[in-house]
Amino acid sequence: MSKQIQDAYIVAVTRTPVAKRKGMFRNVRPDDMLAHVLKGVMAQAPGLDPALIGDVIVGCAMPEAEQGMNVARIGVLLAGLPNVVPGITINRFCSSGLQAVADAANQIRLGLADVMIGAGTESMSVMTNMMGNKVAANPAVFDEQRGIAYGMGLTAEKVAQQWQISREAQDIFAAESHRRACAAIAAGHFKAEITPYAIDEHLPDLKTGQVKTRQRLAENDEGARNDVTVDSLGKLKPVFHAKGTVTAGNASQMSDGAGAVLLVSEKILKRYNLTPLARFCSFAVAGVPPEIMGIGPVAAIPKALQQAGISQQQLDWIELNEAFAAQALAVMQDLQIDPGKVNPLGGAIALGHPLGATGAIRTATLVHGMQRVGGRYGMISMCIGTGMGAAGIFERL
Repeated sequence: MSKQIQDAYIVAVTRTPVAKRKGMFRNVRPDDMLAHVLKGVMAQAPGLDPALIGDVIVGCAMPEAEQGMNVARIGVLLAGLPNVVPGITINRFCSSGLQAVADAANQIRLGLADVMIGAGTESMSVMTNMMGNKVAANPAVFDEQRGIAYGMGLTAEKVAQQWQISREAQDIFAAESHRRACAAIAAGHFKAEITPYAIDEHLPDLKTGQVKTRQRLAENDEGARNDVTVDSLGKLKPVFHAKGTVTAGNASQMSDGAGAVLLVSEKILKRYNLTPLARFCSFAVAGVPPEIMGIGPVAAIPKALQQAGISQQQLDWIELNEAFAAQALAVMQDLQIDPGKVNPLGGAIALGHPLGATGAIRTATLVHGMQRVGGRYGMISMCIGTGMGAAGIFERL
């Protein structure tokens, strides 16, 4: 007997501040970051029995070393959740966190669970071999799918060339990302979505020969800079191609961070008298040629809109992950997206991109942002390495 699809509601969502790689979270473990946001998101629903959580699904793009050993379950235990609460780590590269939120929502929509957490964690500081491999690539990659072997920056150059995105346009976009992010931080727009992180630092006292412990509170994202201008960006050299247009200044920052989203069914809403922040509407992924992976959202967004039963014009807020200014501009150009709706608080160029955590982090930004300013429908979208795109749509309640 078939069951009717039921709605999944976000009742709490939070994130850490996002740190620069080797920045303020350089000595913070990714499983500790995950535990922090799991505790933070449950604190926002104090009456809810944590034993009801059907699963904790965690996105991580590099699930190895300190992020390995099923970091989801480790985070669950470190957060002090009941032993009956399971955890699973999933990986779809840059959309892992959004995939986790969607997978969690779908468990509720199918009636398989009433309480779920979708989350993401990534420390690009601890992954010393980030974006590289100790084992040689499969030789067939070079013979049959050469685009897989391209570095992400080179795919951005391909997109810039094919969609005719100029260096100046990329630098203007990047400077605006920093301007918006700095303005949002100064106005306190991120405070509602961030659970501050207390960092313990161990410092040697040369006079006494002892090690002193100092604690400082990380409350704001670390990457945004108010001294970035189009002129300063224009002085940077291309990183990936001698005659290219992609620089360190118009590409996303490597970062550390975590986010978590608590979703429940309507039955749990009523039983615990919870206030929904948003309803999960749809999620879609799609493939594109690997050598132009940055254009992935162009394929995924129409699918997500169709599933949600809305038009692109009905979207009020769009979090389009700025992997590179070139690909973000190409996506906006191809789909004719209103730039005023895209990343109103800045994007990954200024705020950072902790890979597998980004989807969960941007869910926090979208949901809290729409609660603050209004609007009905919001979307999160990103390109994905090896040639994919993802998009998720949410309705503010």
